[in-house]
Amino acid sequence: MKDLKYLNKYLFKYKYHLLLGTLFMIVSNFFAVLPAQVVRYAFNLVKENIEMYRLYEGFSLQENFYDIFASAIFIYGGFIILLALGRGVFLFLVRQTIIVMSRLIEYDLKNEIYNHYQKLPLSFYRRNNTGDIMNRISEDVSKVRMYLGPAIMYSINLVTLFCIVIPIMFSVNATLTWYSLIPLPFLSISIYFVNNLMNKRSEKIQQSQSQLSTLVQEAFSGIRVLKSFVREDDSLQNFTKEANNYKNRSLKLTFVEALFFPLIMGMVGLSIILVVYIGGVEVMNGSVTAGNIAEFIIYVNLLTWPVTSVGWVTSIIQRAAASQKRVNEFLNTTTEIVSTKNFEKEIDGDIVFENVSFTYPDSGIKALKKVSFSVKKGETLAVIGTTGSGKSTIASLISRMYDPTEGKITIDSIPIEEYSVENLRGQIGYVPQDVFLFSDSIKRNIAFGANDLTEEQILQASKDADLHNNIMDFPLKYDTQLGERGITLSGGQKQRVSIARAIARDPKIMIMDDALSAVDTKTENAILNALKSIMEQRTSVIISHRVSSAKLANYIIVLDDGTIVEQGTEQELMEKGGVYAELYQKQLQGEAVE
Repeated sequence: MKDLKYLNKYLFKYKYHLLLGTLFMIVSNFFAVLPAQVVRYAFNLVKENIEMYRLYEGFSLQENFYDIFASAIFIYGGFIILLALGRGVFLFLVRQTIIVMSRLIEYDLKNEIYNHYQKLPLSFYRRNNTGDIMNRISEDVSKVRMYLGPAIMYSINLVTLFCIVIPIMFSVNATLTWYSLIPLPFLSISIYFVNNLMNKRSEKIQQSQSQLSTLVQEAFSGIRVLKSFVREDDSLQNFTKEANNYKNRSLKLTFVEALFFPLIMGMVGLSIILVVYIGGVEVMNGSVTAGNIAEFIIYVNLLTWPVTSVGWVTSIIQRAAASQKRVNEFLNTTTEIVSTKNFEKEIDGDIVFENVSFTYPDSGIKALKKVSFSVKKGETLAVIGTTGSGKSTIASLISRMYDPTEGKITIDSIPIEEYSVENLRGQIGYVPQDVFLFSDSIKRNIAFGANDLTEEQILQASKDADLHNNIMDFPLKYDTQLGERGITLSGGQKQRVSIARAIARDPKIMIMDDALSAVDTKTENAILNALKSIMEQRTSVIISHRVSSAKLANYIIVLDDGTIVEQGTEQELMEKGGVYAELYQKQLQGEAVE
């Protein structure tokens, strides 16, 4: 239970729901117990007066006796109905307090986890796959809710009902009580093992369902590749294999589920047989009345579900504890990306790297080695290099997605660690290498990075990214809805929407991480020319493997294996005739061939 202690703060927060639920449960159980006693009185009334009724056979008094007798039975019956209605009302109130409490805690817990997820560094997302992250906020929290709702509710029901019923049963006849309770512990233990077996098989079914869904998702996402390589039959065979696996596991679960209710009914039947047999013996001994036997049968039926729920609740608590442990692992994960002074100011954009080295914590790859450079406000820095040279790492360090392993980064002569993280990132326009667009309209995707953008600002950002004419060709123009990850658009269009999104927020620092890799040279020139006036007003960092993207830069650094091998203006690097000049000539020849 130590993992579930984390939830105590929520139970305290909603303590009035829990206390009221407990009170309503106690009252509802009183309404459940009283009918058994009414049945006892009614049963004894019938038994004691039926012979007398027969004695008056043939006399007019028999009819009067019947009317009095029937009226008494009718009153007892009406009283039982009223008690049943009262119990129903309070059971409704129990669920409106305890189950509602569990839903409220589920809501709070999901919000807490989601909020915590957003504060975790990128290294966390590199270590954990998306499916596992989502599973902990959905499946695991749902299992925890079962502990907070049904498990607590049925546990309260068990305790309160036992405290009410058992003393009453012992007060009537101890022998009959002991015999009637004998099968119940076996019932609870049997349900526990059957339920555990059901849970294990259910988990296997969930795994099969997950594998099946993943297979279908990949097949449909890659349908173009699938058809191009004529692999439809192989895909169908793989699907059939997974579907058969799911079917077989489902049939095994169905077999175990078929044992559940027969087991309950068998144990209940055994309890009733013992009550009737031992009760009959006690009636003959004069210890109890026939009405007590009927009363005990009702008590046994009342105790059956609470005792059955012991095994079920135990299984729920075990699963909830395992799920909460998984949730706690992520909630206990802290981010190292925190502000030392929470400094907030409007930045100018003077960026300085001093002997910066960086090693990715999850993979151990050393991306940067003693990198030093500076870029002043309004200047443009181009970072050129081949794949894996550490270009994107520089972008991540400037926006403080990571902290350097060694060295120092300052913005406006202030260490980057002293800035409020939100304040810093709020003034950076970042165009990532891997473009991500949301399943929303083009207009809302462009306006994503800033609040309260006007139509004119969105339109201007689109024009600056050389996107406006393409959008106007769409039937719905800026209201065009994009598919998943922007699949409606071409690669170049997606990159330009991403550029427009960064421009629209009017950042102090503009970072373009290989943002023009999916556009042709003509479009690249058009975008760069449109961005020229924008870059003059802010610090810009253009990261690219194409030297053509560096033509607007005031200063260029060339990276190779995390180290700066050349740096200077374009003219200086061309005159030097080194790596940059060689790369320039190769790409120029490639464009000529095209």
